[in-house]
Amino acid sequence: MSSSLHTRGAGPRLSPLADADLRSMLLIRHLEAKLLDLFERGALNGTTHTCLGQEYVPVAVHGLLDTRDYVFSNHRGHGHYLARYDDPRGLLAEIMGRQGAVCNGVGGSQHILRDRYLSTGVQGQSLPVAAGVAMHLRRREPGRLACAFIGDGTWGEGAVYEALNMASLWRLPLLVVVEHNGIAQTTPTGMQMAGTIAGRAAAFDVSHVRIESKDVGEIRSVLRPMVDEVRWRGRPAVAEFVTHRLGPHSKGDDTRTTREIAHAGEQDWYSAYARAFADHWRVHDAAARERVDEVTAEVSALPPSQWRRR
Repeated sequence: MSSSLHTRGAGPRLSPLADADLRSMLLIRHLEAKLLDLFERGALNGTTHTCLGQEYVPVAVHGLLDTRDYVFSNHRGHGHYLARYDDPRGLLAEIMGRQGAVCNGVGGSQHILRDRYLSTGVQGQSLPVAAGVAMHLRRREPGRLACAFIGDGTWGEGAVYEALNMASLWRLPLLVVVEHNGIAQTTPTGMQMAGTIAGRAAAFDVSHVRIESKDVGEIRSVLRPMVDEVRWRGRPAVAEFVTHRLGPHSKGDDTRTTREIAHAGEQDWYSAYARAFADHWRVHDAAARERVDEVTAEVSALPPSQWRRR
């Protein structure tokens, strides 16, 4: 089964966001922007992959998940973590290697483990693991599911198809969320993917929906029945979000043309919601900026994290 949800348009036709959803999306936006600023100023080491432009995806999906569901994230995972935990301090401390970090500063930007949340930088790696966890949940915790976030570039990995095959055969409660931003690091999707994601899901008898809307309420209304099927009937599903990455692949390696970057900016949910709900927006946007500034100042003043191997 495959279906599509297309964008209804920007401006006043967008559904009003619940305050909690708006706060979460704005928190992710401003913390991601802050990370790029910190890198430019030499305040961070290593690398980072921001989800600027894609923030609404994890927020929309999180509203359909239970705290006992498992979430498997990827290298572009800050938004996934913040939508689940609302913990900018712990995340920033992890990235900066300061005390109070989620994983004592060992995991950094890409590799985070907390409760039933795991992120990894290895493309496709999470799908077989998520399928195994989904099998455990089917047997021991009926009603729980495993949700794995992947990108369009991940569909070049054989592990993805092995996991889908097992999930379909064994009726595992596995939800695969694809953030399809049209470019795999520096390679446009058209140059590295034959066929469609819908066609690939159909080959394994896995449900699929393609979502082009940025309206969080509309997205949830469409996904809710599918998520219920995954959760209660063990019918794996693929939710493919057509989205746009505003920033570079990592902190400064954008190979797109100026025109392509401008096109991505024109699709930004941030400006669309700002136009649609200006007064309400300004209040929450200012609060999110202030919160991120305060967290950044606090974490920057902390001593380095310390850890010992057991």
